[in-house]
Amino acid sequence: MNGRWMAFLESNTTGTGREFCAAARARGLRPVLLARDPGRYPYAAEDGIDTRTLDTTDPDAVLRTLAGLADDAGLAGVTSSSEYYVAAAARAAARLGLPGPDGDAVEACRAKDVQRARHHAAGVPVPGFATVTDPEAAVAAARSIGHPVVLKPVSGSGSVGVRLCRDADDTRAWAHRLLDDTPGARILVEEAVSGPEFSVETFDGEVVTVVAKHIGAAPYFVETGHDIPADLPEPTAEALRETAVRAVTALGLGWGAAHTELRWSSGGPVVIEVNPRLAGGMIPVAVRAALGVDLVDAVVARAAGLPAADPVPGTGHAAVRFVRATREGRVSRVRGLSAAAAAPGVLAARATTAVGRDVRITHSFQDRLASVVAAAPDSPRAARRALAAADLIEIDLDPAPAAPHPTRERAPVR
Repeated sequence: MNGRWMAFLESNTTGTGREFCAAARARGLRPVLLARDPGRYPYAAEDGIDTRTLDTTDPDAVLRTLAGLADDAGLAGVTSSSEYYVAAAARAAARLGLPGPDGDAVEACRAKDVQRARHHAAGVPVPGFATVTDPEAAVAAARSIGHPVVLKPVSGSGSVGVRLCRDADDTRAWAHRLLDDTPGARILVEEAVSGPEFSVETFDGEVVTVVAKHIGAAPYFVETGHDIPADLPEPTAEALRETAVRAVTALGLGWGAAHTELRWSSGGPVVIEVNPRLAGGMIPVAVRAALGVDLVDAVVARAAGLPAADPVPGTGHAAVRFVRATREGRVSRVRGLSAAAAAPGVLAARATTAVGRDVRITHSFQDRLASVVAAAPDSPRAARRALAAADLIEIDLDPAPAAPHPTRERAPVR
C-alpha cells in the first residue's frame, strides 16, 4: 500500500483498536502505530501494521516521529483509540495543521473534577460532588453529600478504582486505597445516583444512538453488557439525547466522537461522565451491526479530513455481552470461541486474554476476558443470542503467583 500514513498514538488493547487500523486501510491509508511498546498490541504484528517505537508521553518525540512520516509519504492524520492519548493526539494534530478536536477541551474533559465543575456551572444535571486529596476530607465530603457515595479517581476509564461506599468506614478505607496508590492525587466523592444506566453516542455533536448498559453487582460498576439501541419510550430517549448534547456542548467537544454516560434517576437524566472519544466495550461494532453506522470509520475519516461514509442497512438491534473473570489464575486454555462465533446472530466473538496471561480481579473492565456481539430484528432476541453465545466461551485458569491488586490503570488499555 502506497497511500499516505494514518498515525495512531498508542491504542486500546481490547475492543476496537484493531479496527481503527483496518478502517484506515479500507480508506487507502497506511496505518502506523506509535507506541512505547508495540508488543503490547498483538494485533499489530498479526495484521502487519507498521509501528514506530518511541516515548509516547514526550510531545517532542511524537512530533518528530509524525514529521518524519509526513516527509516520507505524507501524513493524512493522527488520532488515538486510547482514552489516555486522545488529548496528546489532538495537540499533535493541531501543531501539524491536521484535523482534530480542541486538545485543551479534551484534556479538561479527562479531568473528572474539572468536567463536573463545568457541567455544574452550565446547569447540566450532575451528582453532588466534592474533590478531595486526603481520606478524612473524603469522609467529611461524604457526610455532607450523604451516604452512600461513589469514590473515583479524577482520571481513568473502564470503572478502574470506582466504588460505592455505604458508610464512613467504607469511604475512609477506599480513599486510602486510591490515595496511597498515587500520592498527591485527587479523587472525587460523588452522590450515588440510583437508576438504570445508559450512554449516548454522539459524533460532531449529533446523537447517533442511545445505549442501554448492564452493570455488575455493587459496590463496583463493571459493565457486563450493552443493548443497542436502548429499548425506551421516546420521551425518555429524547431526554437522554438532549441532556447528552448539552453535556458535550458545555465541554467544547463538538468535534468527532464523544461517549456520554448517564443514569436515569427519579428526577430524570443525570450525567455521570463524558468521555472525549469513541465508546469502548465493543459498542461501535454493535452500532454498526444494528444501525449501519460505522463509527470507527467515521473517526478515522474525520481525523484524515475525508468525507464520512453513508450509513448502510442494519439489523435493527444488537447486544454485547462479556465473559468475566470469577476467580484469579493463569490462563491455560480458551475454549468455545469458534462455537460462539457460529451461534445464531453472532457477529463477533473475541477473547481479550490469552494462554499464559495472569488474570486478577480488579473490579474494572480488565475483568472482561471475552466478548460477544449478536444482532437481531428486536432487542430481546439480540440479548438472548449474545448471552447464549457468551455462555459457550470458557476460560480455564491454573493457579498463578500472587500479585498486587491495582486500583488505578497504569497503562493505556481499554
